[in-house]
Order: sequence, then C-alpha cells, then structure tokens
Amino acid sequence: MSATEDLLERYQKQTGSEISVGEWLLVDQDRIDAFAEATGDLQWIHIDPERAAKESPYKSTIAHGFLTLSLLPFLTQANAAGEFEKNYPGMRLRVNYGLNKVRFPSPVKPGDRLRAHTAIMDARLAGKGMEIIYLLTIEIEGQEKPACVAEQVIRVYP
Repeated sequence: MSATEDLLERYQKQTGSEISVGEWLLVDQDRIDAFAEATGDLQWIHIDPERAAKESPYKSTIAHGFLTLSLLPFLTQANAAGEFEKNYPGMRLRVNYGLNKVRFPSPVKPGDRLRAHTAIMDARLAGKGMEIIYLLTIEIEGQEKPACVAEQVIRVYP
C-alpha cells in the first residue's frame, strides 16, 4: 500500500470526528488595526473605537472576518514544527486549495480570545495525492456562537 493510500485510509476512518482543538489567541485592537493597514480595509467599524461605541450595533469595533480567516494557520497550528510530519506521514507537500464555504456567525471584538476546532469532513484521492476537507469552527471564549465556520480544502502530495 502506498503512503497516499495509507493516509487516505487513516483520514477516512476519522471522517466526522474532531481531531484537534487549538490554543487560545487574544485578538486586540492593535492586531485589528495592523490588519486594516495591511489590507487597506480602514472602515470605521474596525478602527475607530469611539465612533463604533456610538454607532455600531456591537457598541465596539470588530475584527475583519478576513482577519479571522488569516489566523487559521496559527489557530490550527497547521504549520507548527513537526505538525506536517505528524499529520501527513509519507507526504512531502501540502497546498491550501481553498475554501468551500465560510460564515461569520458572531463578531470578534477587541479582547476576545479565539481557538479553532478541527474536524475531518471528507478525504479522497486527487491525482497522485489526496484532498482533505476540514471543518474549522473558530470559537470565541465564553460565547455560544462561533466567530467563523469554514470548510477548508487542502491537498497533500507524496
């Protein structure tokens, strides 16, 4: 059996299962401001705490949804030392193939802490490699509704 077939069998057995819960990460106004500057999204709801306190339905600034998405590598620890070898034995390359669906059910406010829950939705052969679809749920500490729910598609190759 090839490394790809071994890995496919391993992931298919875990389909529907949560495979990891990440560490908490604080999202502060400085991080929100830096993201706004880097992306050019300077809308007041993200960067003007005084105006947001008065005019926003959230009574606070909120993080960009795309900021939450950009934190996925950290929140999932996907690129942490040793994670690739542990999660994809026998593979040499992982590619972010995209997202099938993304929703932002609850806003992230400065001072919120986030963490990712990762589950396997599907795993299948894709050419010489394999495609894995993860369900990522980004939890906000102390809140019922998540900040983000996304289906991430990755491909790994031997």
